[in-house]
Amino acid sequence: MLIEWEQSLIRHQQSRNELYGRYIDDIFMTSNESINQIKELLDHEDRKDTNIRINYNIHDSIEFLDVFIENIQGKLRTSVFRKPAAEPYILPYTSDHPRHIHSNTIYTALLRAIRLCSDLETFNQERLNIEIALLLNTYPPKFIKHHFQQFFKKNNVTSIYKDLDEETYQQFHAILLNECQITDQSSEHAQQEQQQQPSKNQIDQKDTRKSEQKERQLIIHYTYESGPLKAFNRDFRTIWNKHFCYANSALNNVRVILGTRANKTLDHLLVKKKPSRTILMLKDDIPQSTTT
Repeated sequence: MLIEWEQSLIRHQQSRNELYGRYIDDIFMTSNESINQIKELLDHEDRKDTNIRINYNIHDSIEFLDVFIENIQGKLRTSVFRKPAAEPYILPYTSDHPRHIHSNTIYTALLRAIRLCSDLETFNQERLNIEIALLLNTYPPKFIKHHFQQFFKKNNVTSIYKDLDEETYQQFHAILLNECQITDQSSEHAQQEQQQQPSKNQIDQKDTRKSEQKERQLIIHYTYESGPLKAFNRDFRTIWNKHFCYANSALNNVRVILGTRANKTLDHLLVKKKPSRTILMLKDDIPQSTTT
């Protein structure tokens, strides 16, 4: 329903080269028209369908999802938005999780910051916020510094971190935004392909490829714990390469995948979110009584 309703509003924005975006029932749009003209437009849209009602705010700055957007002398500046009451809580470093999860926490936080912050100054402030949040959650300064450097090195943009290079930042910022658009387009294309019925031969070929891949994989899961098991991944691969991957070994082409499971938290132990599968599968065997 909303897709049909918003088409006239989209055409209005496109004809004026303005921005328009919607996520579920939250809409963001820009305009260079007067406030009275904007109100007249939105009031007209509000009267189109009795089932759809608009509550709008018109300001020079606004929060849309997790982005804070400002109009500064005709230029839009974006930054990461956090609710004032939100605490700087992330996965604590002392939690019983593999170290790659903590490093991924840093990587994704920096990636999100560069994607949402429109200029280097805003990003640099967000970077400091990330560092403070990490320190408050017991991340060691050496660990933070190492993975910050690894992030910029991996993406070949070390000049942003070392020299505060605005030009390089803008290029990387644009690349990340374009990646979001490509991902959205790819997901839409995948959905269209899924709607098409594949032939039986295609299904058989896919099943064959999957079975062949599984035969060449050895997947092992273990419960991660701080202590002796911390080095299990490295030690296992050392033993595997030493004793199983020798000349003419049938296991040379086998890919070893080590997965970790986190220890159950109090939430897992104390909270029952839904009945077990066996209970859901039970049928009511109580005989029904009839009255006359």
